[in-house]
Amino acid sequence: MANAHPPRKRILLVEDDFLAQELMSLLLGSAGFCVAVAPNGEEAIKRLHTSERPHLILLDLNMPVMDGWQFREAMKRDERLASIPVLIVSVADQSGEQTAALAATGFLHKPVDTAQLLLMVQKCCREEAETCSGDGALI
Repeated sequence: MANAHPPRKRILLVEDDFLAQELMSLLLGSAGFCVAVAPNGEEAIKRLHTSERPHLILLDLNMPVMDGWQFREAMKRDERLASIPVLIVSVADQSGEQTAALAATGFLHKPVDTAQLLLMVQKCCREEAETCSGDGALI
């Protein structure tokens, strides 16, 4: 018998701000995504090596222990992790120049418009092999 529902898409949210974690997790969870959270890049790397591969990573840039730039560089050096799409969600890098150097699939500025977040996450999860893009509208 075929499964009536497609498997839920997995998202790893790498964010140190508890309120932002909760809000994005609730929003994405209510939209049918399975969300795991890591408070910094170091914890995210550990989770990536011990858990099922996510379909998408939402990444803040400014975090303690290992920031988003360090995390992304570590990902790019690991062939098992390098192909996971990463959507940057941050107040940092307003010009987008550093983000472009990180080869992220998209960028949303905080505070994030929830509708735009859902649209970009859905697009990235649908088109994992392609680049997802869009302007992050501010609330």
